[in-house]
Amino acid sequence: MKLYYDRNSKDPTYFIQMGIRNGKKTTTKNVKRIGKHSELLAITDDPFTYAKEQVALFNEEYKKGKADLSFKIDFSQKLSHTADTASKSALLNVGYFTLQQIYHDLGVKTFLMDIQNDSKVTFDCDNINRFLTFARILEPRSKLGTFDRLSSYYEQPSFDYQHILRFMDLLENNYSGYLEQLYHGSFNVLKRNTSVCYFDCTNYYFESQHEDGEYVDEVTGEILKGLRRYGPSKQHQPSPLVQMGLFMDGDGIPLSMCITPGSDNEQTCAVPLEKRITKMFQGKPFIYCADAGLGSYDIRKFNSLGGRAFIVTQSVKKLSDVLQQAVFNDHGYRRLSDGSSITIEEMKTFDRFSQDNLSLYNDKVYKILTADRAVDTGLYEERVYKNGNTKMVKSKGLLKQRVIVTFSRKMMEYQRHIRNSQIERAKNILSHYHVEDVKKGPHDVTRFIRRTSTGKNGEKASDHYEIDLSVIENEEKYDGYYAVATNLADDAENILKISSQRYKIEDCFRVLKTNFEARPVHHRKRERIIAHFMICYTALLIYRLLEKKLDQYGTHFTTDDILETLKNMNVANTQDMFYTATYTSSEVCTALNGIFDLGLDKKYYQPKELNQKIKKIT
Repeated sequence: MKLYYDRNSKDPTYFIQMGIRNGKKTTTKNVKRIGKHSELLAITDDPFTYAKEQVALFNEEYKKGKADLSFKIDFSQKLSHTADTASKSALLNVGYFTLQQIYHDLGVKTFLMDIQNDSKVTFDCDNINRFLTFARILEPRSKLGTFDRLSSYYEQPSFDYQHILRFMDLLENNYSGYLEQLYHGSFNVLKRNTSVCYFDCTNYYFESQHEDGEYVDEVTGEILKGLRRYGPSKQHQPSPLVQMGLFMDGDGIPLSMCITPGSDNEQTCAVPLEKRITKMFQGKPFIYCADAGLGSYDIRKFNSLGGRAFIVTQSVKKLSDVLQQAVFNDHGYRRLSDGSSITIEEMKTFDRFSQDNLSLYNDKVYKILTADRAVDTGLYEERVYKNGNTKMVKSKGLLKQRVIVTFSRKMMEYQRHIRNSQIERAKNILSHYHVEDVKKGPHDVTRFIRRTSTGKNGEKASDHYEIDLSVIENEEKYDGYYAVATNLADDAENILKISSQRYKIEDCFRVLKTNFEARPVHHRKRERIIAHFMICYTALLIYRLLEKKLDQYGTHFTTDDILETLKNMNVANTQDMFYTATYTSSEVCTALNGIFDLGLDKKYYQPKELNQKIKKIT
């Protein structure tokens, strides 16, 4: 701040003048009136020296974060004219500063700068990537929608829409290197728990009527399938799909991903992606954990090598007859809590309403079965027969695995409650509808309806429908049972605990689809579809790292609470002199400021202050 007055005036008025730099805009404002020269003579013999002293005092207070400002407001002043079709909010988001801190620690900027220099593009790749990522977390829209909302961020970045599309092509071209950078950079944020790696697949639909055809790879000449293909949709969407395979660590933080055509069998993407994970880990062993659909024989065999191990869920219905007999043999079961012997019959018949049986009701019982299988080692050995002849035959190894079967009274009652509701719906169909017109499927309620056709010779048979009690009885046999297969020798409680954390990867998909609105996808080119999911993956990684740091801080909040706080952390520009926070204090806000020490818990901010904060972490 400096002293300002009209040097040509005989009776000048003294002001404190502030130099303001707000983004690219630089200006000066008279922020406080000290008084006219003639007025000040009443209190001092030297008004000029007095005015300079007032400026010095003002500067001291301003450095302490305090200021006595005065400015004029003209209530008749009109809004400045713009060419925008719709009015925009003048609020600026500063909540993304927290996300920027994590993004900075990931080291993505250096990686993208190297790519930018090699490709000789003129636009700022890092600037585009980070605001596409922040927008996916805070205000998910199409790329064009994100471009139109860039002015809502404090930095107000400036780049063209075509630069976004060109950057996406560039990002996809560096797919593997980018994902590896995110993994290695995440160690700068926190220590990763990679002893167990969870894997699952999901799919995303497109608002398109046609799938992609085959195409010829320009480099290899190989004929490849298009990316958007019809396949079994988890949302039952009759639209082309792409499939995402996702690995996460033991804390629920993403490790890597892959994008494959929607028509591909999800089991085929597990091993190729796992090989990339093994390379990133530099050969460090880990436990592969997945559900039954991603626990095929080939996947189990792959994870029996190189010091790796597997834990996969196992359908009791699909066990061999010998193993099923062992499951239903009511002998050898033990309580998971204390290891004491107990029978399934006792678990099914105890009085669950008795307070004495509460611990038993919440407990599980288990049995361990050996289920080793012969495997093809890929080698040959010479076999000598009784007649003296020899022949080279494939050498067989042994895939060692155990099946841990559990039973829960609580799960049994839950499954029967669901089935009873389905049976009531089936009875309702028999009473009020034509069974032929009702959609049928392996898990539909019509599976409980049996058709019997009767008729005399030469006459048209008539159909009779009734509830099939044999189907109900067969399903009830499996109620309460759950199984996992593993090649680990650990105790059952530890293995089941690891398997129980698979829900976290489903939560990752929920965040991507619901909170980040990763679908429907508005791109059609293969490169930009993959780049879209790379941006979504980056957003998920940053969010999960933020969530983990909050947990380490001793606070846990829901996804909605965290995102709502970050979205609402906006500031309003007051005549370019200072910014006023338009958000309130909250537990999330307090925790974020405690972790990252960004000082975003104040009511007012100087432009220089916010500029320094963001400059430090970009």
